[in-house]
Amino acid sequence: MTCGATRLARCDADGSCSSYRSLTGGPAEIPALVRRLGASTLVTDFSPLRPVREALDAVVGDLRQDAPGVAVHQVDAHNVVPVWAASGKLEYSAKTFRSKVSKVMEEYMVEFPELPAVAPWDREQPEAVDWDALIERVCSEAENVPEIDWCEPGEEAAMEALLGSKDGFLTMRIKSYETDRNDPTKPRALSDLSPYLHFGHISVQRCALEAKKRRHLSPKSVDAFLEELVVRRELADNFCYYQPQYDSLSGAWDWARKTLMDHAADKREHSYTREQLENAKTHDPLWNASQLEMVYHGKMHGFMRMYWAKKILEWTSGPEEALSIAIYLNDKYEIDGRDPSGYVGCMWSICGLHDQGWKERPVFGKIRYMNYAGCKRKFDVDAYISYVKRLSAQSKKRNAEASLNCVVKHSKSHN
Repeated sequence: MTCGATRLARCDADGSCSSYRSLTGGPAEIPALVRRLGASTLVTDFSPLRPVREALDAVVGDLRQDAPGVAVHQVDAHNVVPVWAASGKLEYSAKTFRSKVSKVMEEYMVEFPELPAVAPWDREQPEAVDWDALIERVCSEAENVPEIDWCEPGEEAAMEALLGSKDGFLTMRIKSYETDRNDPTKPRALSDLSPYLHFGHISVQRCALEAKKRRHLSPKSVDAFLEELVVRRELADNFCYYQPQYDSLSGAWDWARKTLMDHAADKREHSYTREQLENAKTHDPLWNASQLEMVYHGKMHGFMRMYWAKKILEWTSGPEEALSIAIYLNDKYEIDGRDPSGYVGCMWSICGLHDQGWKERPVFGKIRYMNYAGCKRKFDVDAYISYVKRLSAQSKKRNAEASLNCVVKHSKSHN
């Protein structure tokens, strides 16, 4: 169940299932469609995020009132181990969570069953969707976020990114994952699967199963990949599911909230507005590069996201504003934004989530600290800045050409 396109499957009493049909509109349209079709069952995917859970609650409430015979089933296809089966409570860290997931992993890490034969759809046909108009409307609401070209949508593209013979992650690039994934100058070491996972173009389970088949080729890299793909991702879902305030300071642990508030009034050497940060107008060329990578590439390197968010804490009026800005920018520009992992990433960086207390210092209190000098010790900062400059220049040129082509196209249509 999504906001853009709603899918509904009807299972008849004899067990046969009708084809999936799509319609534009939000979840509020589902109950009327269910009643109109006389559907007996509604199946929906799972998300731990508030908007989706609230929408589902509204749909279920409507159906219970006006169509009490309709069964509603929710399937956690977002994870390998369903969030409610992985743990029944909010977990403190990956250490406490990992053992729980490991105990039940084999039960769920299995191949998907064969789907039953699908009966032809013989009910009402949805009206034709004007996809050009829909896409134009969505793009007009995107607040000038640059278009990207490196990530082709769809299941075929997702499988190519995972297993392709030219540049597939598991087939061509997995060997360097264990050693190079935290080096922002080596982006090819990353899987780049998060957009496909976020939009459901491929499942975590498929990625994990394929990785396990190839573990003998690169055990350390596959184990590191599975740790991020399964344990860390599902830990993020655990937090967002059991902590309703997953995107605010109220959702932080008591020790973190206290230390941040104790230092909220500390003097900042530099202070920036949200607009200045969004436009990468700070004194720090490394931070500016990370912001520009996110804006023009649609995806910031994972290591840089930590540095990026921590500097927002250091350069704004307090932890509440810092978290608000980080989430705003992440959700606006990251193609894999508006995701549990994104919220948890911001909470880890700014609020010490799934971390421990460190040496106390101004502004950060006991929250883990990162600085420019530390980055220079870990990777070639100048090379990363140069890499982002090339990305930005290519993106600006591509989007300028696309805008010109659009103007020419519309000019011709009016003549």
